[in-house]
Amino acid sequence: MFMGAKLVRSLTASVPQQVAFLFAISFLPIYPANMSETITESVTLTSPPEITADNVATLFPEVDTSLAREVLPTSHTSEGAAGELEGYDEEQVRLMDEVCIVLDNNDRPIGSASKKLCHLMTNIDKGLLHRAFSVFLFDSNKRLLLQQRATEKITFPDMWTNTCCSHPLGIPGETGSELDAAVLGVKRAAQRKLDHELGIKAEQVPLDKFEFFTRIHYKAPSDGKWGEHEVDYILFIQADVDLSPSPNEVRDTTYVSADELKAMFEQPGLKFTPWFKLICNSMLFEWWSHLGTPALDKYKNEQEIRRM
Repeated sequence: MFMGAKLVRSLTASVPQQVAFLFAISFLPIYPANMSETITESVTLTSPPEITADNVATLFPEVDTSLAREVLPTSHTSEGAAGELEGYDEEQVRLMDEVCIVLDNNDRPIGSASKKLCHLMTNIDKGLLHRAFSVFLFDSNKRLLLQQRATEKITFPDMWTNTCCSHPLGIPGETGSELDAAVLGVKRAAQRKLDHELGIKAEQVPLDKFEFFTRIHYKAPSDGKWGEHEVDYILFIQADVDLSPSPNEVRDTTYVSADELKAMFEQPGLKFTPWFKLICNSMLFEWWSHLGTPALDKYKNEQEIRRM
């Protein structure tokens, strides 16, 4: 792009100078007379349309707009693991049939879709959004339980993260439109997944011991094919638990203090999930410093969604 300029020639210039000037301007581009001195390009940046109950079925025909079915629709992803899921662990492929809760940008359920559909970057880039939760479990010594995701995981394999991260299902007990019902749904889902991933039994993590703090809306790629685009509910629970991790879900576990976690972040060989780093960098350490004290109460039950 060329920038127009006013070219001024002195009336007292010598003949050789005038010749040199005329020679130089002969190579300048010629613009229409009515063009302004500065030429600008107009670039239109397009973003995906906001997903709503009215357009979700048009934008994503595979989304089921009937919410919270008693019996989930049958999916056949695991029967023919071709295309996007070819070459992945069989059990993890089967879990991609689970049905996530599809949301609008205000965390209102507008449908349901398979975990596979919700985690493909081609759909995420078009705005497809789902509900999730992140559990932070502390023991009686205020140490946080971390897990390293299994190598078999399709998204974010081998990365360290908080105690448990997953999704409520599109079923009556785990779906809610209003915040109170949604929080109860993710607590039930958290209890279910703590058992599935870490072998923590429900009686060690009763629903009334989970504390809801806030929701974060974030988007993060895992690789060129998979990623996350979630409204993530942050839950704390303090309990001493017995662990029996599933090797297909969890590669390793460790308990850490706040200082030990900060030291882990400084180790270049360790990788962490993007949502965990977002929560740690923006909120976690401040909350953690008040764990077990009345000062923690002011951070709980936040109504607004934090856009990260």
